[in-house]
Amino acid sequence: MNQAPTTQRPGLRERKKARTRAAIREHALRLIREQGYDATTVEQIAEAADVSPSTFFRYFPTKEDVVLQDEFDVLAVDAFEAQPADLSPLAAFRAATREAFSSLGEDELARFRETAELTLTVPELRARAMDEFARTIGVIAEAVARRSARDPDDFAVRVLAGAVVGVIMAATMPWENLAAEAHGPDMLGRIDAALCQLEAGLPL
Repeated sequence: MNQAPTTQRPGLRERKKARTRAAIREHALRLIREQGYDATTVEQIAEAADVSPSTFFRYFPTKEDVVLQDEFDVLAVDAFEAQPADLSPLAAFRAATREAFSSLGEDELARFRETAELTLTVPELRARAMDEFARTIGVIAEAVARRSARDPDDFAVRVLAGAVVGVIMAATMPWENLAAEAHGPDMLGRIDAALCQLEAGLPL
């Protein structure tokens, strides 16, 4: 009888690092909520999280990254790699996105919407977001390459990863006054519809 693979629990050091990272981000978002993005400094965030500024920068390269970087990429990639091998990469990514979203609690979804709204409205975050999109394309390309036994720099792999990020951006980041709608309760529906369009060859 085949047994399902067991998930190895992270070690003590990894769990401690995850708690520190989460604490830094939680205090950062609280301070930004209370006093605004521009008025919040790395030193204030570090003090609130009981870490040094140098420790902050070990977890987040810039102040912008504490808003932009979350754990959703990790959840989605883990779910993607657990999908059946007979699914196409796009079908697997759609399923993984649904699973990743379903694993988020109400507080996490609210935080996701909060950071998305900040990204839309704070110029420094909008500028830095382009680097984050490039990083996300790389993460997706790595996952697709592992699934398809190809190189992450393979042209087709990179294009597929970029297309996934592009359609999600188009569905959820209209850059106008539609931010609340795009990141509302039906955000997953918009993302899934965009991926469905991509999977169908983007018909008009």
